[in-house]
Amino acid sequence: LDVARRLQQMVLPTDEELQQIEGVDISCYMEPADEVGGDYYDVLRHNGSLRIGIGDVTGHGLESGVIMLMTQTAIRTLITHGETDPKRLLAVLNRTIYDNVQRMRLGRMMSLALLDYKDGAVSVNGLHEQVIVVRKGGEVSLMKTRGIWLALKPDIMRHLDKKRPGEIFLEPGDGIVLYSDGITEAYPGPELFAETLY
Repeated sequence: LDVARRLQQMVLPTDEELQQIEGVDISCYMEPADEVGGDYYDVLRHNGSLRIGIGDVTGHGLESGVIMLMTQTAIRTLITHGETDPKRLLAVLNRTIYDNVQRMRLGRMMSLALLDYKDGAVSVNGLHEQVIVVRKGGEVSLMKTRGIWLALKPDIMRHLDKKRPGEIFLEPGDGIVLYSDGITEAYPGPELFAETLY
């Protein structure tokens, strides 16, 4: 489990990579609740485009961590190969993960959202937690993601074709917050919980 955790940490984007991206400030953090988590995120640049992926494999432990690593490798391969259409990318990725999950005989699935950024416009494809939009003046809003769980069925293209991407337009000083269920399912420690009871 420790080896798997270290492998996960090795494939995450580094601070040096993030600082080289012009026009946006990006900060990332991941701390698995267990030795290995199923959370996925990556910041991908290719031919002048910027794509951010965030997702979560159901469950915890080695199996979920391995699926996260498969996802990271498959997405990077598709983008390096020149796949620019997010729906096609999600459909091919789904088939790859589905086949491996079936081979591994696991009941796992995953959420995944892909955010494409260019000149202040963010296009959001896929299913994950809501995106928090924070405006320069302090206004906060939530945007639901639209998609389908991956690895549930072999072919999801017709489902993706029905989903229009979400769109966010950012002005200088605006920001977005992406997160996994580690935030939404967090609970206070036993000491704090005990204090609220008495």
